[in-house]
Amino acid sequence: MVISVSILASLAPYILVSALLLFLLLEQLSYLRKKGNLPGPFFVLPMIGNAVSVVRDPTSFWYKQSALAGNSPGLSANYLVGRFIVYIRDTELSHQIFTNVRPDAFHFVGHPFGKKLFGDHNFIYMFGDDHKSVRRQIAPNFTPKALSTYSELMQLIILRHLRQWEESFPGPLSLRNLVRELNLETSQTVFVGPYLDKEARDRFRTDYNIFNVGTMTLPFDLPGFAFHEARLAVKRLANILAVCAGKSKARMAAGEEPTCLIDFWMQPIVAEIGSGNPAPPHSRDEEIGGFLFDFLFAAQDASTSSLLWAVAQLDSDPEVLSRVREEVRRIWSPESNALITVDQLAEMKYTLSVAREVVRYRPPATMVPHVAAKDFPLTKSYTIPKGTIVFPSVFDSSFQGFTEPDRFDPDRFSETRKEDQLFKRNFLAFGTGAHQCVGQRYALNHLVLFIAMFSTLLDFKRLRSDGCDDIVYCPTISPKDGCTVFLSRRVAAYPELSLH
Repeated sequence: MVISVSILASLAPYILVSALLLFLLLEQLSYLRKKGNLPGPFFVLPMIGNAVSVVRDPTSFWYKQSALAGNSPGLSANYLVGRFIVYIRDTELSHQIFTNVRPDAFHFVGHPFGKKLFGDHNFIYMFGDDHKSVRRQIAPNFTPKALSTYSELMQLIILRHLRQWEESFPGPLSLRNLVRELNLETSQTVFVGPYLDKEARDRFRTDYNIFNVGTMTLPFDLPGFAFHEARLAVKRLANILAVCAGKSKARMAAGEEPTCLIDFWMQPIVAEIGSGNPAPPHSRDEEIGGFLFDFLFAAQDASTSSLLWAVAQLDSDPEVLSRVREEVRRIWSPESNALITVDQLAEMKYTLSVAREVVRYRPPATMVPHVAAKDFPLTKSYTIPKGTIVFPSVFDSSFQGFTEPDRFDPDRFSETRKEDQLFKRNFLAFGTGAHQCVGQRYALNHLVLFIAMFSTLLDFKRLRSDGCDDIVYCPTISPKDGCTVFLSRRVAAYPELSLH
């Protein structure tokens, strides 16, 4: 017996090594079986796969996946942190994912490891009646009256930040972090404005930056790792927003008028409860807090990306800039000291076309990850295995179908050409199907207002450098140089804007 134990002890290292080698072999064989005939690496590193490559240089990684996919079969494979992935370049195949978001097909996750990161109460993970119920609840957030309220708040924030940039930075300045701060204040003010004190706003800013960093790192949910810290930051942010929901309910119950998005959302809920009806499903404060964070995540970084690319493209195309300035001049004068009204905003048709072309040409979220809930036959020759993370590429679709898609051309969205209708299936920046972005009008209004005010109030010149327009992920895409510009005031005096 002693001899047997001694023999087993001496063999233990060999048994462990053999077991590990068997595990690695089975992992590799599993990857190859799932990959099938798709283009992709033949060998992947054990357990982590190509995660280091995607964290170190996401731009190159995804460009390679797109190149591998090619025009046929329009798909490519890889392996990230124990998960098999499929990249979809072909627009029609992407539509098969978007139109099959349901419990027994594909689950929208927003981030490759989103369910871990975002927590339990998430609008983006809902299906069926639950999803429809919440969409009905949030419909009041985007009525003309609500959008008009947000437009006024946006303008005050844009003006304050533009003025601060021009007066505080005499030399060239990188706009990336400045625009991010502008958008963070916009999100806080428009979504939950009167319910955040200075301490809460500062905490909010810190936690959102922690979250941003965590989205770009390896998904190790252990103390000390950025992903773990990001997950905790999301919980704190959702808790802050839940408190705001409670305060808004109290204020709406007192009969006050809505002044921000959460008020427009809570007003009909409070009215329904006040009529003696039970509270609508998914209207508890903690649930609302989670949903609000989803909206914040969707709005914040996407808007930062679009504002930066708008400045980059306006600087690159003087004719487009001139046409924007002329249109805005005919409709709104800074000397009036009046806010741009929703009617004036609707008249800015060319500026809206510029905004839409910015979103097409540089879609902020280049991919929309989903998880396969079961084996799904995507083509005649390939079935996506259960558990696969699928990445339909919105970016690639934007460069399919359209006339001269590599050219920045706002006129493609004109009433004459109507390429937004002709190539509607390729314009996927706001998604499609049941999970299409509910806030796209909000997003476009903000982008149009920024373009109109930035181009009217400021002269700007890009400080160009090699590769300054290269795409980097942070986490949405932006110019490599952060869009570095020289700014100077273009008007005799900044307008004195205020709420009515």
